Amino acid sequence: MSLLERLNNDMKQAMKNKEKDKLSVIRMVKASLQNEAIKLGTKEISEDVELTILSREVKQRKDSLHEFGKAGREDLVDKLRTELAIVEQYMPQQLSEDELAEIVKETIAEVGAKSKAEMGKVMAAIMPKVKGKADGSLVNKFVQQHLS
Repeated sequence: MSLLERLNNDMKQAMKNKEKDKLSVIRMVKASLQNEAIKLGTKEISEDVELTILSREVKQRKDSLHEFGKAGREDLVDKLRTELAIVEQYMPQQLSEDELAEIVKETIAEVGAKSKAEMGKVMAAIMPKVKGKADGSLVNKFVQQHLS
């Protein structure tokens, strides 16, 4: 089942169950997907593009969560946590720290990186492998640890 089909099914269910928050988030994600399809000039978008959009939605909410937390806006923090939990349901299974560390080690060996100066090469090689399965800041932290 494609992401759009899952979203449509979940949207119908949210309407039936009168889950306003979930319905709102699903509509936002669907709108992002449709906007991207229009931007690309296609009717259907690939799984890779879908994953990019979902990752962007998660990142936006995490960034907002951090900013609202610093500002002391607990009302908005709670709302964003709920939204984030809903969006994360559509993301693929996240890699464990051990799995991510192993991928980082393998990629460093493939690229032949020896110092932090080559971090850009490592990040460019590793991000397509873990796209949507790991947070970029966590990947960055592991790469820095392994290159030092």
